[in-house]
Amino acid sequence: MTKSKSKKLAPETDEIPEQAIISSITAAVSEQRLPAGTKLGEQMLSNLFNCNRANVRRALSTLATMHVVQLRPNKGAFISTPSPKEAEDVFEARRTIERTLAQSVIQNARSQDIADMRAIIAAEAEARTQGDKPAELRLSREFHMKLATIADNQVLERFLTELTLRTTLIIGLYNKVGSSNCAEDEHLGIVQALEAKDEKRFIFLIDQHLNHLESGLDFQRTAQPFFTLAEQLTITST
Repeated sequence: MTKSKSKKLAPETDEIPEQAIISSITAAVSEQRLPAGTKLGEQMLSNLFNCNRANVRRALSTLATMHVVQLRPNKGAFISTPSPKEAEDVFEARRTIERTLAQSVIQNARSQDIADMRAIIAAEAEARTQGDKPAELRLSREFHMKLATIADNQVLERFLTELTLRTTLIIGLYNKVGSSNCAEDEHLGIVQALEAKDEKRFIFLIDQHLNHLESGLDFQRTAQPFFTLAEQLTITST
């Protein structure tokens, strides 16, 4: 029987500690390894990333501006727990932004962009087949962020970066048991509409897709237990 070995998350490159912490936490959130309500202890993060607590505080402050983290006076930092109203607001904002991006996406998309998006769909399908939920979630978010990249609007892309992370938290917190997330055929239909330069259908399918995600939420669902912060963030090897 092999044992998992924990490794410190100190950056192996020239990446500054704050950015390493931000990157690791956002990656963990995007893969639902850090569920809503997880406490982010400063000392634990300092130990994991081999940095001082001032670096940790700056990283947590940045994550708070992204609404990924909540800073609670005298209690510390926690992964945000969106309310049902916030969940509805996030989906409404996503529909508005993705509709706004649609025209630029249609105009700017090149054959390589279409190929890249089909590759994401294929990787997402493979992750689903392998039962690799973290990879499936990450690739689903990557699909939507690729649309924002094609649109070439950096301001809206930053908004969508935050909203897709918050969507992952919302789905992890409220998704109905047994409900699917991003269906493969939905993403494929969006790409087919994009390739055909059919803006009306493209917008319709994005709306339908986001509505499908929102309809899978159950605001009465009880939160599930989760692992410790070290287990959720630490890289493991067998």
